[in-house]
Amino acid sequence: MADAAAKPLPPGEYPPLRGSALVFLSIAIGVSSFMEILDMTIVNVSIPSIAGSLGVSPSEGTWAISSYLLAAAVVQPLAGWIGRRFGEVRTFVISNLLFIVFSMICGLATSMPMLIAARLMQGLVSGPMMSVAQALLLRNYPVHLRGLALGLWAMVVIVAPIVGPVLGGWITDNFSWPWLFYINAPVGLAAASVSWLLLRHRESLRVKVPVDAVGLALLVIGVGALQFMLDNGNEKDWFHSNEIIIAAVIGVVAITFLIPWELTDKHPIVDLHLFQRRNFRVGTVCIAIAYFAFMGVNVIFPLWLQTALNYTSTWAGFAMAPIGLVALVMAPYVGRNLHRINLRAAPTFSFCIMAAMMLWFARQTEQASFGQIALPRFIMGFGLPLFFLPLNQIIMAGISPAEIASAAGLSNFVRTFAGSISTAVCVFLWTDRSEHHYATLTEHITPDSVAWANYQAQMAQAGITGDGALASTARVLNTQAQTLGANDIFLIMAVLFVVLIPLVWLARPPFRAVGTGGAH
Repeated sequence: MADAAAKPLPPGEYPPLRGSALVFLSIAIGVSSFMEILDMTIVNVSIPSIAGSLGVSPSEGTWAISSYLLAAAVVQPLAGWIGRRFGEVRTFVISNLLFIVFSMICGLATSMPMLIAARLMQGLVSGPMMSVAQALLLRNYPVHLRGLALGLWAMVVIVAPIVGPVLGGWITDNFSWPWLFYINAPVGLAAASVSWLLLRHRESLRVKVPVDAVGLALLVIGVGALQFMLDNGNEKDWFHSNEIIIAAVIGVVAITFLIPWELTDKHPIVDLHLFQRRNFRVGTVCIAIAYFAFMGVNVIFPLWLQTALNYTSTWAGFAMAPIGLVALVMAPYVGRNLHRINLRAAPTFSFCIMAAMMLWFARQTEQASFGQIALPRFIMGFGLPLFFLPLNQIIMAGISPAEIASAAGLSNFVRTFAGSISTAVCVFLWTDRSEHHYATLTEHITPDSVAWANYQAQMAQAGITGDGALASTARVLNTQAQTLGANDIFLIMAVLFVVLIPLVWLARPPFRAVGTGGAH
């Protein structure tokens, strides 16, 4: 392993790693990326425990999530610029070490302001980690194995958000919430140490470009304001709140000015010129829409299970897990054979699978068994890598090695921001549609309704009368309304996956991105 890094090489000029060095690097970058993505989701199920421990309300506790996402969203598009300015190896290693430091501070926090500040710093240092990790993998893998590198990276991206809630609930129940952050220390330290050992003499070319202060300010203000709007919209009743209106206006104005500024600046913070490339544009739009639909399902699905079907968080996690288990196996295989796959036909097949499963979900009832709920998730696992990996390959088509980090950072930002939009929009739509269905169902409860009379008779036979009967009826109606509301969301996602089918065919071969060779 040490031999691979023993001899210094000219900046940016080095052959691929091989043998044990490549294996160890893959593990180091994989566990680091897993740690970072896991940290985005692991806290979600533990907010009540964190809020109670620090003496704040659960709504205030959600800032432990919002602060992290806000900071990460701002920095993520800067990954390419940071990598060029400081070197990708240094950026990756230092980000890991700082992530450990702020994770420990999170665990030691004795107040909510202290935790929010630490989470904010966590998000800032995590921003470039994922994109730079992707760039390091592609730079150091042999040309014919770069598809496998993308497969390993995708496996982490797909599986971590599914594992996060389950692991977070288990740690909180069996230990205490600070251990959600303490577990990052050994993982991050191992990843940073191995990566530095292998890559310390394989640094990317460093370019000291001037800081685009105006572009940076517009990016921070615009993305920060929009992320604040998305994180707090549901809680503050969206545009009925002055705070949300102000955040939306600031965000839209800042982004509107940012786009022409970055396109005309000599040294842009975010390289928007990448969107002039057809395949990058098509691939990024497709993966953003697909991720929007995927995240929408992943948010509504456990909420529906826990609120309507009375699943515990653990069992909701088990119901979600099959998609991750299949993707865990499928992603490396798809990546290994990416050069043999038709990169437009594979996503088309995947979108058909995902749309069919959404239609399956849209027909679920409150009487659905665990098997009926888990089976569609299992089948979705076969489709997930078949769109995620090919679309990332399309995105990288024609991208030079020096642009990998910029392209990865920008596409990852668009993808994750689409996920943030999906989370906010789908929760709002589900609540709204559930209320609509509840109102519709109650219209049928009248003294003249035969069904209502029969239901009352059944409850009377069971000894449930008066206020008890009314409360029981309300619970049944609420369960049915929430199920119908979830079905509406699943139907919308099915339509989105169908819309993606013609969009992906707008991409044009050749798709020899970062040197995978024969993909078509």
